[in-house]
Amino acid sequence: MSQQFRLLVDLTAATMVSGNAPYGLIAEAGIVLNDDRIAWAGQRADLPAEFAALEPESLGGRLVTPGLIDCHTHIVHGGDRAREFEMRLEGASYEEIARAGGGIVSTVKATREASEERLLADALRRVDVLIAEGVTVIEIKSGYGLDLETELRMLRVARKIGREKPVRVRTSFLGAHATPAEYAGREDAYIDDVCIPTLRAAHAEGLVDAVDGFCESIAFSPAQIARVFDVAQELGLPVKLHAEQLSSLGGAKLAASYGALSADHIEYIDEDGVAAMAAAGTVAVILPGAFYTLRETQQPPIGMMRQHNVPMALATDINPGSSPLNSLLLAMNMGCTLFRMTPEEALRGVTTCAASALGMPDCGLIAPGQRADLAVWDIAHPAELSYRIGFNPLHSRIFGGI
Repeated sequence: MSQQFRLLVDLTAATMVSGNAPYGLIAEAGIVLNDDRIAWAGQRADLPAEFAALEPESLGGRLVTPGLIDCHTHIVHGGDRAREFEMRLEGASYEEIARAGGGIVSTVKATREASEERLLADALRRVDVLIAEGVTVIEIKSGYGLDLETELRMLRVARKIGREKPVRVRTSFLGAHATPAEYAGREDAYIDDVCIPTLRAAHAEGLVDAVDGFCESIAFSPAQIARVFDVAQELGLPVKLHAEQLSSLGGAKLAASYGALSADHIEYIDEDGVAAMAAAGTVAVILPGAFYTLRETQQPPIGMMRQHNVPMALATDINPGSSPLNSLLLAMNMGCTLFRMTPEEALRGVTTCAASALGMPDCGLIAPGQRADLAVWDIAHPAELSYRIGFNPLHSRIFGGI
């Protein structure tokens, strides 16, 4: 038997494969890895004869899950917004801060002033924290440059993260995130002069995996987002959208009409929007960090999502303003505690559903043919991942079979 194979034993596998057992749980399991792929997973008693000669590696009875996936982050950015945190506590709303020149626009200034080296060094510190929690895939958005030079710089940094750290990176172009100060009141001109040309340049450089936007009264209208999405379609890029976070503009329905991978936030979505997402197979990305930080009261309609069988992912939304949350495990707890998601929904939200939200069918499950990205935990049951607060039970992480 070739040495490229590994046999992991003495473990419980939360495969996340749909079936009769919650979490796709297999007790007394074994997993065979072949280089960076899973060759077999099941009860060890059922190990195929072709793998019988492999030297078993004991995991000491630990729980194994797919590697975790943070499918919505703004992890590359300059500066911080701690003062705005204070302002919100003093009574200012997110919208009031944004209209006064704070919010996204203040981070744009800091990001434009930061060198590529500074952006990379700061982002790597945040990425290390996620990796230490068993994360093996991170989505990273642009959107804090809002000019060609800085947007490309952010995306290049995101690509470098995937080369410098043992983590897979998916990039989203978020040029339609906000209107920069130099285009204040001229949103359409910004879309024409900056956003779309920058998208084309980023695509030509191979920096874009998906196209995102912020559809909101303080950002862009559905018609403006549609113009960006038309170019994305022309370039063969999938789309996703920040939608219905602060109000109901029909963004989720628009995203679904383009076959979007995901609609994210969606606190104010209505049933028509949910039905449209269900029909399109668009994933709902739930972001409790922003809900918590902004002290929102409008919860995403989790029950309605269940009724329409809309898959629900969970993510940190890590960013300097509305969600300075650097823990995917805490996001899981928040999804359960704040929104009454079940622990199984939370774990699916950072594995199988998160993979779907990124258009990555080769991860998020423990099954033959999947990438060998695994998280090994010092816990007895997967519900513990959502139950504990401020505690990281990761024992080890396997990335690409290593």
